[in-house]
Amino acid sequence: MSIYDFEAKKITGEMISLEAYKGNVLLIVNTASKCGFAPQYEELQTLFSRYEDQGFTVLGFPCNQFMGQEPGDELEIDSFCKLNHGVTFPMFAKVDVKGDHAHPLFTYLTEHAPGMLGSKKIKWNFTKFLVDREGNIVNRYAPKTKPFEFEDEIRNLLK
Repeated sequence: MSIYDFEAKKITGEMISLEAYKGNVLLIVNTASKCGFAPQYEELQTLFSRYEDQGFTVLGFPCNQFMGQEPGDELEIDSFCKLNHGVTFPMFAKVDVKGDHAHPLFTYLTEHAPGMLGSKKIKWNFTKFLVDREGNIVNRYAPKTKPFEFEDEIRNLLK
């Protein structure tokens, strides 16, 4: 099993297989518009714009499981991200990232890339998973880790 075995609903409603991103370096992020970490959208977009032509993609998955910080529907989320942060990277429909109804992709990610002290649970918005071109999870970053802090790692994976 790999990340390419999963499907997800894009923010516009259509289902897509993650196999569509095979061969790309991916950064998979659970996002929330009303979170204090929302300014990271701008760094995520900058990295996406900078490296998209080299095969880098950010995949944003809105989640409302942490203090209700993503209360809007998909249209509101999409508009907010585009208008306030210039987001053009792929955004997906709102998902759960923990618990009984967690999206299978996030269950897989947390099983294969535990956080601090081996914790498999996502504890907050903007937890980030870096995936290489073969679909291997290379690293997991805490919400407070800003995307520019691991830009060198992204560049190395793109070589």
